[in-house]
Amino acid sequence: MTFKKIGLVLLLALGVVAFFALDLGRFLSLDYVKGAQDRFAELYAQHPAAVLGSYFGIYVLVTALSLPGAVIMTLAGGAIFGLLVGTLVVSFASSLGATLAMLAARYLLREGVQSRFGARLADIDKGIAREGAFYLFTLRLVPLFPFFVINLLMGLTKMKATTFYGVSQLGMLAGTVVYVNAGTQLARIDSLQGILSPGLLLSFVLLGVFPLIAKKIVDGVKARRVYAPWAGRKPRKFDRNMVVIGAGAAGLVTAYIAAAVKARVTLVESHKMGGDCLNYGCVPSKALIKTATLARQMRHSAAYGIARAEFTLDFAQVMERVAGVVRAVEPHDSVERYTGLGVDVQIGRAKILDPWHVQITHDDGSTQVLSTRCIVIATGARPFVPPLPGIEEVGCLTSDTLWGLREQPRRLVVLGGGPIGCELAQAFARLGSQVTQVEMAPRLMLREDEDVSAYAQQALQADGVTVLTGHQALRCEQVGEEKFLVVEAAGQERRLPFDALLCAVGRVARLQGFGLEELGIPVHRTVLTDDYLQTVFPNILAAGDVAGPYQFTHTAAHQAWYAAVNGLFGGFKKFKADYSVIPWCTFIDPEVARVGLNEQEAREKGVAFEVTRYGIDDLDRAIADSAAHGWVKVLTVPGKDRILGVTIVGAHAGELLAEFVLAMKHGLGLNKILGTIHTYPTLAEANKYVAGEWKRAHQPLALLRWVERFHAWRRG
Repeated sequence: MTFKKIGLVLLLALGVVAFFALDLGRFLSLDYVKGAQDRFAELYAQHPAAVLGSYFGIYVLVTALSLPGAVIMTLAGGAIFGLLVGTLVVSFASSLGATLAMLAARYLLREGVQSRFGARLADIDKGIAREGAFYLFTLRLVPLFPFFVINLLMGLTKMKATTFYGVSQLGMLAGTVVYVNAGTQLARIDSLQGILSPGLLLSFVLLGVFPLIAKKIVDGVKARRVYAPWAGRKPRKFDRNMVVIGAGAAGLVTAYIAAAVKARVTLVESHKMGGDCLNYGCVPSKALIKTATLARQMRHSAAYGIARAEFTLDFAQVMERVAGVVRAVEPHDSVERYTGLGVDVQIGRAKILDPWHVQITHDDGSTQVLSTRCIVIATGARPFVPPLPGIEEVGCLTSDTLWGLREQPRRLVVLGGGPIGCELAQAFARLGSQVTQVEMAPRLMLREDEDVSAYAQQALQADGVTVLTGHQALRCEQVGEEKFLVVEAAGQERRLPFDALLCAVGRVARLQGFGLEELGIPVHRTVLTDDYLQTVFPNILAAGDVAGPYQFTHTAAHQAWYAAVNGLFGGFKKFKADYSVIPWCTFIDPEVARVGLNEQEAREKGVAFEVTRYGIDDLDRAIADSAAHGWVKVLTVPGKDRILGVTIVGAHAGELLAEFVLAMKHGLGLNKILGTIHTYPTLAEANKYVAGEWKRAHQPLALLRWVERFHAWRRG
């Protein structure tokens, strides 16, 4: 805390102490004001400007310091100045004092709160920016809410002082008039309780509720306006409660939940059940990584005490195994399974005709139109192929088309340094391809901390991947049978020969062909939705990769609950999608798993943090497994054990992360993890040990010195 802040705290404290020490509160009692009413009236008649100014200044001071007595001051204003002048002076003085209290709270407290609750405060600030004035106005209308508490809480947000002042003056006006008017009849008042009768209190409550009701009405009017062009097409009866477009993770879970609550739901898929994760992403890539890891272990069998292990790698057989794994998992997402769960599954191309009708075009050309109360868009995403000159001529693979390979590329160029690019580059290198990875950014896995990126690059290079960061792809060329990717770095061009080019530079949402443009549903890189996953049409929602903000299978499944519940029951109760604790993992070796903030994100958001780190090279089980590398890094609130984020680099990091995900979700700190018994010897002990590192760094040293003296005394 700076000297200015310390000085202000002392000044405010001095004012409050003086108020109580000098018993100044006796001047702000009902009996005193009633007894002195005539003297104040005489002074006002003799010196109107001085009395008005003094009253105004005292009122501002009392309100700014949040001292008890504002109600008595308001009554006195009515008694001395009358209804009109009293209302004016009290209205401006109370609003000014409240604003000063808010600014003082902001100056003194916001920085400290920001350092501890930065992420949560950022979400609150977004809400305040959007609807803060409205809710402040609602609170100001109801005198049951302590106004000084509102002043302090609003000081912790980013609400503009001018907005706070204006809304406060308008919102407190009704209550001000009531109290000033009561003050004009001061002689008849025996107690403050007599001012607000139950009927008047109920009126204030209704007045405060009115803006909320009005907002609902306004939202309804907006919705009617959105639906107006289609009003004549809304059916009286509906074929379905819900139609879900897309049978990937988001669509499958949405349909399952809808069927579980006995809604009549149709799930439409144009290609393969299970979507990208089953057919092109999570499942086949992990199957490939498993085989690649086994190949590496056999090449390095000496590390496990086996002098030599011989094997012959058949790439076609490897890819057939991958296809077999996909086939083994397919029944989990099959038409038969979901039909058995009560979902009407339709294979075909869906197009939204209007907010209540979906047309399904089957492979044989036949069409079917279903009426439905709500629609969920879960169409997923596809790999993005950059528009490089010559790329169509030389051809390229993507994470969708890669799995059809049966002949191993001798030279593979991987374009992209994100998680997908890193996973596939390492896997193919371990299988024996000469892999060159090209990334335009200065490092791999740009969303991770620099130490993680550096470690990941070292791991890939150790497996034979040539990593070229800071290289921009310019074009593709073909000379005879030879294919090249031309890249540039530091002004110098370089030609990279390849037999296969794999583009792994990101994924884009599938937005075309579903009728979104015709309906006027806004899209950017994704379908634009609100906090409830609703589009501009409240009965049309989106979930999964097509909605963002994350492109993870588990996030898509997480969003599906909100899409299903808000779609089916949103007219009664809606739930905001919760992204507060989102884990993810990059399945290179060693794995990189994360939840919450890392160091670079914490700095970008201005969140204060402490770092505790435990090296897995010290872990018994990791040593036994010849996997003694990596670390667990935990970010916590300074001086507290509350977890802000965790990054784990090491074997099975994705599995180890689950304990921290649970802890963050349910508000458990490192002390709870330290006090939990972990099986020995397991990799999960790393979580306990990092908690122990935090505990050691926060030992009560002064207490321990006294305890040391106590033990010495006991020894005599």
